[in-house]
Amino acid sequence: MAIYHCSIKIISRGKGKSAVAAAAYRSGEKLVNEYDGAIHDYTRKGGIVHTEILLPDNAPPAFSDRSALWNAVERIEKAKNAQLAREIEIALPHELTQEQGVSLVREYVKDNFVAAGMCADVCLHDKNDGNPHAHILLTMRPIEKDGAWGAKQKKEYVLDRDGNKIYDPKKRQYKCKSVPATDWNEQTKAEEWRAAWAEICNSYLEKGNHTERIDHRSYERQGIDLIPTVHLGVAAFQMEKRGIRTERGNINREIEVTNQKLRQLKARISKLQSWLKEEAANTEPPTLAEVIQGILSRREQNGKPGCYPAVNNLKAAAKMLNFLQENQIMDMDGLTEKMAGMFGGQREISEKLKPIDRRLKTLEGHISNAEKYLKYREVYGKYRRQPPKKQEAFYEAYRMELTHYEAAGRYLDGVMNGRTGIPLKAWKAERDRLTAERKELSRRYLALKDEVKEAEQIRKGVYAILREENRNAQPTHKQDLDR
Repeated sequence: MAIYHCSIKIISRGKGKSAVAAAAYRSGEKLVNEYDGAIHDYTRKGGIVHTEILLPDNAPPAFSDRSALWNAVERIEKAKNAQLAREIEIALPHELTQEQGVSLVREYVKDNFVAAGMCADVCLHDKNDGNPHAHILLTMRPIEKDGAWGAKQKKEYVLDRDGNKIYDPKKRQYKCKSVPATDWNEQTKAEEWRAAWAEICNSYLEKGNHTERIDHRSYERQGIDLIPTVHLGVAAFQMEKRGIRTERGNINREIEVTNQKLRQLKARISKLQSWLKEEAANTEPPTLAEVIQGILSRREQNGKPGCYPAVNNLKAAAKMLNFLQENQIMDMDGLTEKMAGMFGGQREISEKLKPIDRRLKTLEGHISNAEKYLKYREVYGKYRRQPPKKQEAFYEAYRMELTHYEAAGRYLDGVMNGRTGIPLKAWKAERDRLTAERKELSRRYLALKDEVKEAEQIRKGVYAILREENRNAQPTHKQDLDR
């Protein structure tokens, strides 16, 4: 069925990335990076079903060529830590044909990116492995009316209340601030683009008479009390498909078990609350403890203990009456309130566990990728130092290490928020603290679960007694005739 996946990443020279290399890999082409002379040949890469360049009206026609476009980007960016491109990776609905998928992505890109002035390099991948997706590489600079690259940001003078420039005597110049030339890097844009992808996907699914729909919002924002799974990615998906368990696959399996327990608990709570409300509405004074005790005494005196097995012995009966008296449950409303409070305690712990589980899942991703990044950084450094003619052979020899390094680097690009140092020690410390906190909450949850189980047995006993008493109180047809 259709799933929602839309990730946004930055390709940065400061992380050892190249816009030309990224374009070559995603399109399956051989491109030469004129910035450093590196040759990137991915012509043997399979699963690429469609590629195209989409340009705004004022872009130079030469940018229709992939090599010309991304080499122009590499030339205009002078800084060693320059942000070269933005990548949008999206999962395509399985229900759509390949032609429909191409049309869907093209319309999405034109409406949201090309119309805003970005050049877009679109590549659709599908290896018939259940993971059709698209990579969209976008330029970071606006293009002026004459086709030249515009500035990413401009400087504006800081003004006082009267609208006058403010002079800084220390720097011997007027104070100024940098203002982005576009709104493409604003946080609201990511939400806007993600929502737009869900909207256009649902539109295509509806046109194709498919009932499936996707939502860009998290379970929490949708009001769904479940923990979201993590995106496997191509490599992990293939390994899982071959029966090889992966770290992300294990996380998803644990999440699914937790979600199943949450569903069961919610169903039980709903069922019990409905029963308690019904019983509360039908119960009249005297007190519940007195009613139960009177029924049990009368059945004992008559030599008919009854057919309710939960209270057919003194121990069970005493436990029931003690529970009602110790908790000062005087009527069905009191029992309802007590049970609701116990379930509320379970829900409270469950609510505390959910953000901890989400954060632990995030930290595991951070730590895993950081460790891989640090582990294979030296190999990547050797690769970068290879002469251009030997780089391809070196890459093939160390493909696994370099692939892990590059994947970890892309992941960290999205979580570091501009920081240069990897806070691995802090992440591990936070993970250990949250793990201990989760262990204590789980202990409390299990203890409360046992209490709820015992209370539920008592509730069943109360229900059995009242039901049989009501049944015995109903006159038979023969008795009615005798009267």
